[in-house]
Amino acid sequence: MADKGGMDKMKGKAKEMGGKAMGDRGKQAEGKAEQAKGEAKKAMGEAKKGMGDARDRAGQSRESLKRRSG
Repeated sequence: MADKGGMDKMKGKAKEMGGKAMGDRGKQAEGKAEQAKGEAKKAMGEAKKGMGDARDRAGQSRESLKRRSG
């Protein structure tokens, strides 16, 4: 997902604040859950990016070793 959970976090915060203003604890809880979902998406996106970066570095190292030995 392009926004890495940002939209879920914003919608969740709005839902939480609306629930707070109306005294609706259920909506507050839904909002907090949606924010947590956004955080999880963000963390997953960062982990995927980190794996891609590590894979790229490993590929560069392998190419460097080939040039040295070949």
